[in-house]
Amino acid sequence: MALNILRDSPMVAPAEPPESTMIKSELIARLAEENPHLTQRDIERVVGVVLEQMIVALEQGGRVELRGFGALSVRARDARSGRNPRTGEPVDVEAKHVPFFKSGKELRERLNAD
Repeated sequence: MALNILRDSPMVAPAEPPESTMIKSELIARLAEENPHLTQRDIERVVGVVLEQMIVALEQGGRVELRGFGALSVRARDARSGRNPRTGEPVDVEAKHVPFFKSGKELRERLNAD
């Protein structure tokens, strides 16, 4: 089941002046402020479980889709030859998997609204 977090959430507040970064503890504090019927410990637990389940899904090669917000997936990067930026010496960079985020249509529209 996909959740459209931008449209279906009763917690969506009017746009505030942008802050440079929101860290996990600030997200938890804001959710606690908007939901006084929940304890901060419960909110911390819920946020932790949601993030952990997203990580588990990605570890298993799955995809996490939050309708209206975007989708997270894992992409494979091939091994390649790189350079040490300090010395300029060639170095071998091993193959790896990296997280990839594709923003949802609704998020892009809200970010570009005039």
